[in-house]
Amino acid sequence: MDVFSLSNNVTEFVLLGLTQNPHVQKILFIVFLFIFLSNLLIVTTISLSPTLSAPMYFFLTYLALIDASFTSVTTPKLIIDLLFQRTTISWGGCLTQIFLEHFLAASEIIVLIAMAYDRYVAICKPLHYTTIMRQGLCQLLVVVAWVGGILHATVQILFTMDLTFCGPNVIDHFMCDFFSLLELACSDTFRLGVVVAANSGGMCLLIFSMLLISYTVILSSLKSHGSEEKRKALSTCGAHFTVVVLFFLPCVFTYMGPVATYPVDKLVAMFFAILTPMLNPIIYTVRNTEVKNAMRSLMKKTVT
Repeated sequence: MDVFSLSNNVTEFVLLGLTQNPHVQKILFIVFLFIFLSNLLIVTTISLSPTLSAPMYFFLTYLALIDASFTSVTTPKLIIDLLFQRTTISWGGCLTQIFLEHFLAASEIIVLIAMAYDRYVAICKPLHYTTIMRQGLCQLLVVVAWVGGILHATVQILFTMDLTFCGPNVIDHFMCDFFSLLELACSDTFRLGVVVAANSGGMCLLIFSMLLISYTVILSSLKSHGSEEKRKALSTCGAHFTVVVLFFLPCVFTYMGPVATYPVDKLVAMFFAILTPMLNPIIYTVRNTEVKNAMRSLMKKTVT
């Protein structure tokens, strides 16, 4: 018997999921599969295409990898629940979900910062771009993203390990969420909720504000560029900025709001953990000629 079982009456939780409608469940199954395959296609395309070797695509590869992993944290469990009507998750499984959610979310934040910095150097300091954005720096930024994600997730797990459960184990959610566990805990969790909100929500709000300022600086510097350069820069930055907004707004809403779980929180979490990773590949490829051409070449080679 583990330490958790000795100090708690609850060793597993019941996840109510997204919906109990069997027709909607089948649609969700297809959507989740599409999410994973679309991100996998981007990672494969950029990795195998010699024309997509710029730092922007290097970071995009890791962003797609994170998004594919992000959906994999909850999607396999959701698919199993949809197919076999299983709704329980063990304490260890719940901890694993929380760790991976925060690890990947924090890593994605750092990758988005790196991508914003890459666009700043490319547009504001084009003559020094190859010198500044060298391969070693790009690899270092990715390592920082992984390490930062691990540190942030470890803090969340330490907070979770302090919770005590003595009865209710039904979570009205499709995944294990820290605030949902706070509602089930039988001890006073108000201060802990505030600390977590300050840790995660404060970080999201601060970094989101910094990224808004950085993109404002980038766009203001385009006044001295030619029309063609402006068009390309606006297209690229527009895609980056859209992804940033889609990522950070749900994050800020979730952690900066009241420390409680409402029905709308489930919708926001679905948007954050499922829909945003699905939209990212579309946003980055729909107006990117180089990526689309590389995908066509890869498909032709695969067919032939």
